[in-house]
Amino acid sequence: MRSDDDKPRGGDRDNPWRNARPRTDGPRPDKRERERRKAAAEMAQPRSGAAADPRGAARPERRDYRGAGETAPRRPAGTVEGAAPRPELQQRQEELRLFGINACLAAFARRPQDLRKAYLTEERIPQFRQLLAWCVQQRLGYRVVENADLAKLTASQHHEGICLEMRREPPLGLAELLARLPPAPSPAVLVLLDGVGNPHNFGALLRSAANFGVGGVVLPPDSGLTLSGAACRVAEGGAEAVALARPQSGEDLLAQLRAAGFVVAATVPRDGVSLFAEALPARVAYVFGAEGEGISAALIAAADRRLTIPGSGAVESLNIAASAAVLFAEHYRQHRAS
Repeated sequence: MRSDDDKPRGGDRDNPWRNARPRTDGPRPDKRERERRKAAAEMAQPRSGAAADPRGAARPERRDYRGAGETAPRRPAGTVEGAAPRPELQQRQEELRLFGINACLAAFARRPQDLRKAYLTEERIPQFRQLLAWCVQQRLGYRVVENADLAKLTASQHHEGICLEMRREPPLGLAELLARLPPAPSPAVLVLLDGVGNPHNFGALLRSAANFGVGGVVLPPDSGLTLSGAACRVAEGGAEAVALARPQSGEDLLAQLRAAGFVVAATVPRDGVSLFAEALPARVAYVFGAEGEGISAALIAAADRRLTIPGSGAVESLNIAASAAVLFAEHYRQHRAS
């Protein structure tokens, strides 16, 4: 299966979960995120009169709805080079731009207090009437825009007519995540991601994790992986149902998991025990690696079990999202389906 995805990487290096250097400034935004921020800044510029249409015709100014009688404040012009970051810039870094119908509905249903602003097309107004009423009540801005505007704002053609600016939830600490789970020996599943960076694979894994009741996903301290709009859209609301945790640098993750009753199982494409050959432990922490690079050698060596998904051999292995769905489903069948 593609979950470790080929040969182990890293040789004999130290366990990355114990010796990773902490990031002090947060992960650098990827190209897609930088494009979203640029689009948001352009849309936030004050407008006067009609906006010019690329084909030469004038088109009406987009409507910005707020509380009754309230107008949208004008944002200051760009900062001078070398000046301290504006408060608005800091706020954008703490926000997550969600898009996709199910992702936005799930986020608003779970944490409406984190909503900052909404952009939607005319046809989505009936579906998000409750959200718009909340915006009016809380004096939050919302704007009716065209599909082309949303495509630019989200850097995606798959926005589905809705985009929300939401406050980003910080990840849990490891102890906090473990405290939320049912105590041993109750069944529970956790996921450890080692080097995974593809947002679509991440989103697909979260969707399967939510469906099968996975307790949480643990990221390495130095990982640049974080929730993005693309991952949340692919998760179809699953990102709101699965907790994320990031241990502190120097924490012995595996020792804490074992103390909580978990068996650590590395998923490998070959030379592991067949997933269907024996009973799975009630409390298991599955380890998945990146496409191509796989799980580090140190982490494979430190795992309690190595699991392989058997197949016809027509393809080398499954990718991480498909592998995760199979593993989650089999644990659910053995321990929770009844």
